[in-house]
Amino acid sequence: MRMTGAEAIVKALEMEKTDVIFGYPGAAISPFYDALLGSSITHILTRHEQGAAHGANGYARVTGRVGVCVATSGPGATNLITGIANAYMDSIPIIAITGQVPCAMIGTDAFQEADITGATAPFSKHNYLVKDAEDLPKTIKEAFHIAATGRPGPVVIDVPVDVQNSTLDFKYPKDVDIKGYKPTCKGHPMQIKKAVAALEAAQRPVICAGGGVIAANASEELLELAQRRNIPVATTLMGIGSIPSNHPLNCGMIGTHGKRTANYALNHADLVLILGARVGDRAIGSASVLAKRAKIIHIDVDPAEIGKNINTAIPLVGDVKLILADMLKCVSSDDSDQWAATIAEEKQKWQKKASADANELKDDKEESQYVNPKYLLPLLSEVLPAEAIIATEVGQNQIWAANNCQIHKPKTFITSGGLGTMGYGLPAAIGAKIGRPEVPVAVISGDGSFQMSVQELGTMKHYAIGVKIVLFNNSRLGMVRELQLSKHEGRYSQVCLDKNPDFVALAAAYGFKGERISSNSQVKDALKRLTADDEPYLLECIVDPMEPTL
Repeated sequence: MRMTGAEAIVKALEMEKTDVIFGYPGAAISPFYDALLGSSITHILTRHEQGAAHGANGYARVTGRVGVCVATSGPGATNLITGIANAYMDSIPIIAITGQVPCAMIGTDAFQEADITGATAPFSKHNYLVKDAEDLPKTIKEAFHIAATGRPGPVVIDVPVDVQNSTLDFKYPKDVDIKGYKPTCKGHPMQIKKAVAALEAAQRPVICAGGGVIAANASEELLELAQRRNIPVATTLMGIGSIPSNHPLNCGMIGTHGKRTANYALNHADLVLILGARVGDRAIGSASVLAKRAKIIHIDVDPAEIGKNINTAIPLVGDVKLILADMLKCVSSDDSDQWAATIAEEKQKWQKKASADANELKDDKEESQYVNPKYLLPLLSEVLPAEAIIATEVGQNQIWAANNCQIHKPKTFITSGGLGTMGYGLPAAIGAKIGRPEVPVAVISGDGSFQMSVQELGTMKHYAIGVKIVLFNNSRLGMVRELQLSKHEGRYSQVCLDKNPDFVALAAAYGFKGERISSNSQVKDALKRLTADDEPYLLECIVDPMEPTL
């Protein structure tokens, strides 16, 4: 079948069963946009290219499919960079298709030229500069395979405008065979036996569940192993949702901003089973100390992650789901519950304190001038159904959400983990709602992060996307303020946002309902209005500028 390169890209996307893409047009990608007319693919016109990358990310996170974003050359492509790096750090499968200046002009500093393949090489799983239209079908087939297999990640395809206009005989490959790319899925049988033996010999084992558990759809296997051996489970930020928040064995999130119970369990364990986690510095700050105190079993599909940040006694390379399934075939049940009881006691102690604090907030009948996020977020979890999706921005709002929202299912808590990208939450929530239109989607925002992608309210209006926005307004860059308080003796520098706009009026300018509340006594009724229907709604909550994350 004879067609242009642009038509071949669209055809290949259709053959990969792509139903939606996020993008922003421009001259160097205009042949593609022309070919897109009449396609079965829905295009979401975001208001910024970074919003397109984050939208594709949110779509991929909740559907388990590859997200696709498109931009033109030069500034369009470079505006995707943060979203590509964000997807790389969090192992999210997205395809970024960019236009490029004609092949003959590459390297001449032509109008809107940028070396996007060179720029993204350090933080994309792979990238292509396609100089022959005949290579497009094979390239796109490979790109989807690379993005979705092994450790998922972003793949960039840069296509010069003359290649889009060239013609080719379209033939889409049935199979992919990439020399040197053969991800290991099955775990080594001997290593699995060693891991099981170590697990059964341990007196104080802990499971650390990372985002790889969710990416591998391994939550059921994780739960079965934890329950069979009565093992406490701590999660990383990206691992939230791998085990229900209310499960007795769930200790909560580990790390600098995590739960005391989770960190207590990790610091007193004699064995830590790490599942699909990078062992990042924010999660496990003293990895070398932990490795000296506890035997480490690290399971990850990416061999480069094992031993990178923590010394590992038993490394296991492969798909977490498949390895856990093999372990479950031979691991025995454990009748001893002393360790689990110790952790449960520790958990109960801190839950009682948290409950007392919450009751103190609840019983305060006076009209204060602030809403406490730690009071609101558990109530939000109660009024939302279990399958609802919660996205977050980055900063204090993210930590408040991670520690206080009740997350019951995998792929229902989406946030920027490794890169910590402010402005991620709103476009990611839009992508999530497009991917799962049948479930409620809420984004937890801070006034700083929200203003980094506020233009995506235009995308919501354009496509009638019913995302619920909970905006914590403390007129500060709150996380940086906390850092300046602890590290710089409260000498605050460039963290005040006292001239914020009227966010409710801003929402109204887009035709969205909204309201502002400033006390805990207003929270319950406001949440009822927020969740009353599937229409967009902005709930601005005035928060004490000195309110801490923990």
